[in-house]
Amino acid sequence: MTDFRVGILGLGGIGSAAAYWASRRLRSDVFGAEQFDLGHLRGGSEDHSRIIRLSYHTPGYVELAKAAYEAWEQVEVDSGEPLVLRTGGLDLAPEDAAIGLDDYRASMSAAGVHFEELDAGEVMRRWPQWRLSGDVMALFQEHSGIAMASRANSTHRRLAIEHGATLTDGSTVGSIREVGGEVEMIVGGRTVRVGSLIIAAGAWTAPLLAGLGFSVPLEVTLEQVVYLDSPDLAQFHPTRFPIWIWMDEPSFYGFPVFGERAVKIAWDRCEIVTDPETRSFQPRADVTEAVTAFATRYLPGAAGPVRVAKTCLYTLTPDRDFIVDRVPGTERIYAAVGAGHAFKFASLLGKVLVDLALDGATTHDISPFSAERPILAEESPVRSYMV
Repeated sequence: MTDFRVGILGLGGIGSAAAYWASRRLRSDVFGAEQFDLGHLRGGSEDHSRIIRLSYHTPGYVELAKAAYEAWEQVEVDSGEPLVLRTGGLDLAPEDAAIGLDDYRASMSAAGVHFEELDAGEVMRRWPQWRLSGDVMALFQEHSGIAMASRANSTHRRLAIEHGATLTDGSTVGSIREVGGEVEMIVGGRTVRVGSLIIAAGAWTAPLLAGLGFSVPLEVTLEQVVYLDSPDLAQFHPTRFPIWIWMDEPSFYGFPVFGERAVKIAWDRCEIVTDPETRSFQPRADVTEAVTAFATRYLPGAAGPVRVAKTCLYTLTPDRDFIVDRVPGTERIYAAVGAGHAFKFASLLGKVLVDLALDGATTHDISPFSAERPILAEESPVRSYMV
């Protein structure tokens, strides 16, 4: 007998969302397992804030982002909790930037998203916190802002439990196999049978997929955010300062004051390969120094002492596109990999996975996220992490 219609392994950003969306449809017929504590800091889904934006490098991602906003709005209605704070957002690029603005400009235009093109002088007129050279250009999109990461995760899980889902933590996975038209797994020493299984295990995904006979070239990297004690926090209030991304190499991104009485800046580094079991939690001095140097040069009002620095993990595909698909070689097992930029889409991706698991299809175009795209089959794929 099947214990549950849907099972979920991993209850971070995407897995918690899947638990919520599944429980809306199935009530108590949902099982979710997390190997660590709920809300743990070992992966890539926690902290006060993540960027959410419509500005993306392909029209497909822009359309998906539109649907992501709608998904978050539904969770806000169901929970009564604000989960997205709109601040507006800047994409900034100096002349000859490694990433540049052309793809973002073209993609938003193709998707019918309104944005403004600003030169350095106009950026500094609107937001005098910036100190820019004359060659810097920017795109401003008014709907960008903050996805409240830890609050969103706990809200997804709370609603799932209220709908009747069974969520367990401290539950390691012993084995997974398809048998008799179901999926049988050993979780936390207990045998659980589910109609369909969703794997959203972040940095621990590759070993689970390998156990199912599917090898995928994921790379786990150690990332770091830095909160700086600005001497003038008021000028970085969310009503006065937007989220932003510096579209060059190195690429930095940042937030107005939110969650901490400090300004959050991070380096989108994607270079420090690590093992999720043995990774260090100690912030790296070189990353902190690079963030501080960027702030001193371009956002001098933010360049105060370090209040706190935190590490997290990216789980990267070679092309930095997601994986959202049925696991090749299986009939009832689905997986998602966020590639270091999925949190803004987390609720939507959870819904998509549930639709796949229950209906075998989704209304959203996830074809670019196939688990069988050619680059994932290459032994030594050329990795490109700048998006």
